[in-house]
Formats: sequence, C-alpha cells, structure tokens
Amino acid sequence: MVGYDPEAKCVSTVEAAAAGSASGLVTRVLVSPLDVIKIRFQLQIEQLSSRNPGAKYHGILQAVQCIFQEEGLVAFWKGHVPAQFLSVGYGAVQFMAFESLTKLVHNVTSYNARDSFVHFVCGGLAACTATVAVQPVDTLRTRFAAQGEPKVYRNLRRAVVTMYQTEGPRTFYRGLTPTIIAIFPYAGLQFSSYNILQQFSEWVIPAEGKKGGNVKNLVCGSCAGIISKTLTYPFDLFKKRLQVGGFEHARAAFGQVRIYRGLLDCVRQIMREEGPGGFFKGLSPSLLKAAVSTGLVFFWYELFCSLLCALKNTDSTMRKEC
Repeated sequence: MVGYDPEAKCVSTVEAAAAGSASGLVTRVLVSPLDVIKIRFQLQIEQLSSRNPGAKYHGILQAVQCIFQEEGLVAFWKGHVPAQFLSVGYGAVQFMAFESLTKLVHNVTSYNARDSFVHFVCGGLAACTATVAVQPVDTLRTRFAAQGEPKVYRNLRRAVVTMYQTEGPRTFYRGLTPTIIAIFPYAGLQFSSYNILQQFSEWVIPAEGKKGGNVKNLVCGSCAGIISKTLTYPFDLFKKRLQVGGFEHARAAFGQVRIYRGLLDCVRQIMREEGPGGFFKGLSPSLLKAAVSTGLVFFWYELFCSLLCALKNTDSTMRKEC
C-alpha cells in the first residue's frame, strides 16, 4: 500500500495525505515521552553515566524517574501541541509527496515504482519536502521539550512572538542544514528498508499464512526505523544542538551549555569535548522511539489507507446497486 502500485489503484494523493496526517497524530501521542527523553539526552554536554557527578541524566529509567519527580507526568508531553502540528503536517506532506513521486516515476520513466531504489530516492525527496515545510514547528517542539522549570515559554503563541522579536525569523530554521543532510538518507532508508522487508516477508511467509498483515506492517516498519536511525543518528543530534542556540539560559538547570557557530563548529566541539561517543548520545531512547514510531506510522498509514479503500469500494457498490 505504501507507494504507487499500478495494480492497486485505490488511494489518491489527497487520501494519502489524510492517512499520513492521521497516522502521524496517533503515533505522536504514543511516542512523545520517548521523544522528550531523547532530546534531553542529546542536549546534555556531560557524559550519560552515573559515574559522572555533573551529569543530570544517566539512563532511560533514571531519566524517567528524574523528570517525573521534578516536573510531573505532563513533562513527558512537553511541546506536544507543536509536536502534533509537526507530525500531522509532516505526515501529510511526506506521504502525499511520496505517492506522487512514485506515480511520476512509473508514468515518466522505465523504472518499476515498487523497486527499492525508487523508494529510497522518492522517500528521501518526499522527506526533504516535508522537512522544509514543518521545520519552524520542529524548532518550537525542540525548545518546549528542552526547557525545564520555570518555563521560558508559557505557550505556543508566546514562544513564536518571543523568538521572532529576540532572534529574528531565521531562528525558526536553526539546524535545517544537518536536518536536510540527514533526512534524505534516513527517510530513503526507511521507505526502501520497509519495501525490502515487506518483499522478504512475502517470500518467507507462505500464501496461506498471510492473515496477520497488520502485525507484519508493524514489525517491518519497526525494523526499518532501527536501521535508518542507527545509520543517520549523529545528524539528528547536531540538529537538536543547533536548534537550542540562543536558548542557553533555559538549559542552565540541566548542566553545561555550549554555543555553536554552525554545523562544522558543532561537530568540532562535540568531538573535542565529548569524543566520538558524543555523536551517539541519546541513541538508546532514539532507537526505541524509532522502532515504535516508524512501526506505528507505517502500521496506521496502511490501516487508514485500507479503511479508505474499503469505504470507496462500499460506496461504489452501493451506487451500482442503486
């Protein structure tokens, strides 16, 4: 169902956008706590270890306990409103662009729209399009998730006004360069890996055993998320570090802060002060989140597309009977 299939012309680009939005919305509610923990880990300068007395967070369970005790249960959904705008908008643009691009490849070129390489390229391009569209919301989400108590930004409107007045319009696109660099291979690997795993499962599982399609979609999506996130993770960390530039005063309660002049300066400082391991801070919750979120995104997308197809077929049958 993911990507254009000339043999199953069922979902239009508008319906793909609707299914993508719905899948993003449901998934975001479920994975928000993992996202908050991942962002806190990524922004911590100190080593993530209990042996480091200056480190606020040591591991996932300790971070959960610490955030809950200091900030309450709602802290795990900090920045949830902009995050939902991000998920809904990103899901709509990404899947609509992906369906359109794979259809274009099928109609204009000699390539097979179901080919894994086609899914890699179209998935990367679709993700880049979606990223540029929602980057300001992503920056807002990161800042809300990153701030401690007392809050610097009380609500979304206040955050937008304050950032615009104090830092200018360009601040909403902080971290865009590493994001674009990372998102193409990341999303490309997501879509191509999902496609390969789906084809592999169809080869391994006999025809009479293909009833658990939804579970298969979830498993294939989770594996695709782990593969793509592991290979492109450092760029996600660079993006988060750059997005909180100019926001250092809100990070004081969490430990040391750094000011980065750009992507290369960020890479140099992390390498010099934190070592190669610094590029993979927060990888554990990130992989957990990637497995859950990617699996759920593909699961819900396929499910919503199937529901839309069923509704269309039912409506078509009713019209014929009339």
